[in-house]
Amino acid sequence: MAITTAMCTSFKSELLGGLHDLDTDTLKLALIKASPSGTYGAATTNYSDVTGNSDEASGTNYSAGGQALDGATIAVSGTTATVDFTDEVFSNVTVSADGCIIYNTANSNSAICVIDFGGTVSATAGDLTIEFPTADASNAIVRIA
Repeated sequence: MAITTAMCTSFKSELLGGLHDLDTDTLKLALIKASPSGTYGAATTNYSDVTGNSDEASGTNYSAGGQALDGATIAVSGTTATVDFTDEVFSNVTVSADGCIIYNTANSNSAICVIDFGGTVSATAGDLTIEFPTADASNAIVRIA
């Protein structure tokens, strides 16, 4: 179906309700397989949306649930709050994906955002690196204006 890059609507209300602490909770990034059967974007509410449709990527050395994100840094750029992460490296994997979901394991696997890679990315017995954009008001992967 489709993947659309978006901050999840449910995350916005959960954040205002105090359910997420992005620099101390365990946040994970899971890959969404190439040509998923489900639709992912702003309406995605939980990591289980991906697994329920059997749309998580799979492959050699890729573990279901993805990997914990490291180095969460909250900052302010102008009047926009941002969160940045250390680029995520899936080491020595054979896997293909069209996107990913970032979710919070400390809050029942609630979805934070969905990212469309703009096409299929893959690695064959190598590293697959998710590079996060510059953490500024226009580009940060998580930003609140």
